[in-house]
Amino acid sequence: MRVLVVEDEALLADAIAEWLRGDTHAVDVVHDGDQALEHLAVFDYDVVVLDRNLPVVHGDDVCRSLAETGSPVRVLMLTAAAEVGDRVSGLSLGADDYLSKPFAFVELSARVLALGRRSRPATPPILTRAGIRLDLARREVFRDGRYVPLARKEFAVLAELLRADGAVVSAEQLLEKAWDEHADPFTSAVRLVILKVRRKLGDPPVIQTVSGVGYQIP
Repeated sequence: MRVLVVEDEALLADAIAEWLRGDTHAVDVVHDGDQALEHLAVFDYDVVVLDRNLPVVHGDDVCRSLAETGSPVRVLMLTAAAEVGDRVSGLSLGADDYLSKPFAFVELSARVLALGRRSRPATPPILTRAGIRLDLARREVFRDGRYVPLARKEFAVLAELLRADGAVVSAEQLLEKAWDEHADPFTSAVRLVILKVRRKLGDPPVIQTVSGVGYQIP
């Protein structure tokens, strides 16, 4: 998934981003509400981890803006306030979930994953196709019963191809979902990751290249 972390405490923001990248998500980080709105206008995110007390533009205003524009992105609001009234207030603004600081990173992961399932058509926890079995929760891949060790980016790309259910996925779509904002749209990174995944999955090849269009697992 593509996740935007909006947190003005730089160390916490970096820690959240690193943790979520460990879950194979593509993560961008900004530190104020104005930057958040700019990124949300440009990039297609599945989930926003949004600190409530932000500088420049308050987190409440970011959340309210998303709700008013009908954005499909799911919002996990973070706050140091733990009172019931604060949680109710945040949810009434349009947040989809609420997490009080301090929090356990494993709980953050679970909540982001749950929200991500709601941001797109429902995805089963285990994806299967062409002898491939990909477990999203355990981050494990098997082909014909053989365990296939994949790096984070390789896992994310394979998951997107399997989610497509046989449809062609363009390199641009893979960049959008599996890389962060710093990815060069003219890079050969997607092609190189595809080559690595093909090699690790073994013969016969299951990922096909559709010339000028993208990749698919038919």
